Amino acid sequence: MANSILEFLIASILLTISPGPDIIYVLITSIRKGFKPGLLLSCGLVSGVIIHTSLVAFGFSAIIKASEHLYLAIKVIGALYLLYLAYKVFKSPAEIDFSSTAKNEKKGNLFTQGFIMNVLNPKVTLFFLAFFPSFLWDLEHNKISQFYTLGIVFMLQALVIFGIVALLCQRLYKYLKTQPKSAIVLKYLQLIVFISIAVYILLDHEY
Repeated sequence: MANSILEFLIASILLTISPGPDIIYVLITSIRKGFKPGLLLSCGLVSGVIIHTSLVAFGFSAIIKASEHLYLAIKVIGALYLLYLAYKVFKSPAEIDFSSTAKNEKKGNLFTQGFIMNVLNPKVTLFFLAFFPSFLWDLEHNKISQFYTLGIVFMLQALVIFGIVALLCQRLYKYLKTQPKSAIVLKYLQLIVFISIAVYILLDHEY
């Protein structure tokens, strides 16, 4: 058991630190808004893992994989949500949030955004379906508890890594507060990130 979890932890860390939509979104958000909003977003993204873990543990992910129409529907909904977020960024003023207390509601929404973004990405579910079973340590006993154990390990390591990324961006965030023009660049960079993730979800050749 211990060896399987250790191997899973190492593999998960390598996957999390590799350039991908989630870590890039945390990076951009932390640079534009600061450490706390970046951490809130990270918590939302990580919380979505429990949904994907549940889908794998109870076999629903296999149903999603088997149904081309269901899989396509989830992809389209996820991509549309990301494009909606891109539209909100486009309509918002180009600014870096200097206040740690202002716009608490807006910051709080970052958790929800992260959660929904993660849940509506069917690629994560199919990835977990392929990734998790390889690290089960006892095929004769309760597999559901093993899936959830792996899911919790994945969540914890991802939260730590995302939190470190958000913290490292704090210094850059403080510097950018003195560079007003940087807000425009960051706004459109965030816009590009949302659109790119939407395209990433849609361009899938599973079927």
